[in-house]
Order: sequence, then C-alpha cells, then structure tokens
Amino acid sequence: MPAFELLPGASDSPVLLHVPHSARAIPRDVRDGILLDEAALERELDHITDAHTAELAGRAAGAAGKAPWRFVNRLSRLVVDPERFPDEREEMLAVGMGAVYTRTTHRAELRPADTDPRPLVERYFRPYAEAMTRAVAGRLAATGRAVIVDVHSYPARALPYELHGDGPRPPVCLGTDPFHTPPKLLAAAREAFAGCGGTGLDSPFAGTYVPLAYYGTDPRVEALMIELRRDTYMDEPGGPAGPGLDRLAAALATLVDALWPGPAENAAATPVGGP
Repeated sequence: MPAFELLPGASDSPVLLHVPHSARAIPRDVRDGILLDEAALERELDHITDAHTAELAGRAAGAAGKAPWRFVNRLSRLVVDPERFPDEREEMLAVGMGAVYTRTTHRAELRPADTDPRPLVERYFRPYAEAMTRAVAGRLAATGRAVIVDVHSYPARALPYELHGDGPRPPVCLGTDPFHTPPKLLAAAREAFAGCGGTGLDSPFAGTYVPLAYYGTDPRVEALMIELRRDTYMDEPGGPAGPGLDRLAAALATLVDALWPGPAENAAATPVGGP
C-alpha cells in the first residue's frame, strides 16, 4: 500500500480534496515503536481516525459535476500527522501530539517521551508534504488557482487531548485561515452545508492545511477545512457509517461544484459572505 495517493479529477478543476486522517494502517516496523497493546491500539485508532472521510470524499467526487482531485493519506496519523508543523511552531507539542505523537487522545503514553521524531519525519512526513506541494502546483499550472478542501471529522464529545474543546461543537465546523480563506469560499461552504444541521466557525478546531511553500504568500491557493461531527454520520467512536454520510457527501459535492470554473464566473453564482 502506498503511504498516500493522488487521485486525478477533471483536468480543469482547481479543487483538491485533502483527506489526511481517514486511514488506520500502520507499517509493522512503526507499530513496533508504539507502546500500546493490540486492544488499546484499536481503541486509540477508533478515537483518532477520521473514519469514513475517504469514502465520503470519493462519493462527493463521483457526484460532482466536475470531479475534483483527491489527495488521500493511506497511513494512520499515528505514523505521522502530515498536518502538523514539523517544528516548534506546532502548538500540539504541548500534549505530545506534534508531527510524531508520543501521547494518545487520552494523554496516555503512546511512544516513549524521548522518541526522536526525525526518522519518521524524513521517511513519511517530508515525502507527503512534497507530494501535496506538487499536487497544488499542478492545479495552479492547469487552472491558475488551487482550492484545498481539507476533509476531517471530530467526536461529539471533547477528548482530553483537545486544546480548545470547550467551545461550540456544531454538526459542521468550518476551519479558516485569514490569508487563504476568501469570503466567497466560506460563503459557498455555508450554503452547501446549510441542510446538514448547522455550521460553525473555527470551533472546536480552527485553521486549514496549506503546503508551507504557499502558506501565507500565494493568494491563488485557497483553503478551507471541513470538520464533520461524527455522530451526524456514524456510530462513535469507530463504528459503521449511517445515512448521514450520503447527505454530507452530497453537500460536499455541492461545494465542489460551486468552486469552479474561476473566481470571476463564480462571483455571479456564489453568495458573497464573510466570517
């Protein structure tokens, strides 16, 4: 199994669905460095995995009028978390959950605290980041813009690792970046997910993923995080998907269709709004 996969969409689509946390696979040699027994590891994977989000993105891609591109992580975030900063900028280091986790969702020991993260960063994190950067570059070269829609899920009740778990937990949380999330993109997402129980902004999770090569410097790269509350589409913590998955996939397809062709044409069709 590859560590990640870029699934092509329409050649003239600027949209890239990014699915970083949907997988449970852990290579055997990486598993050997994790302290949990098999039962505890399965429970942790239930809590930490954004279950069914790759399937949801696939359904949305199939339903959209113009298929988006998809970049899907095929390994668990317990191998590396590709959305963390790989250095001291990462606030989740405070709870042992930087690019390489040493603590679990319940703050138990996952790896020894003195684990050197560099081998896993070099083996998995950097190739992932480079491939995602190339994927964005491909959309820019083909269409003049790239729109990253970061597809996640989160539990109905806060887990102990969450640094900002005291705020609202809406059915759909929209994570934004002040540079990369323009008002029209946010308005399109609110419109698309209006029938999914309500949307909120940057709570309990804020921000969105942009490759560092473009972060804060290239306005042609737009980005938005979609965080779906798990009880709206599955049995928590790690159970099967229910009918809510179809509704959310249809909403994501609606968002994808609202994000092309280009900003000028979109402006006439997409409601203008703001945070």
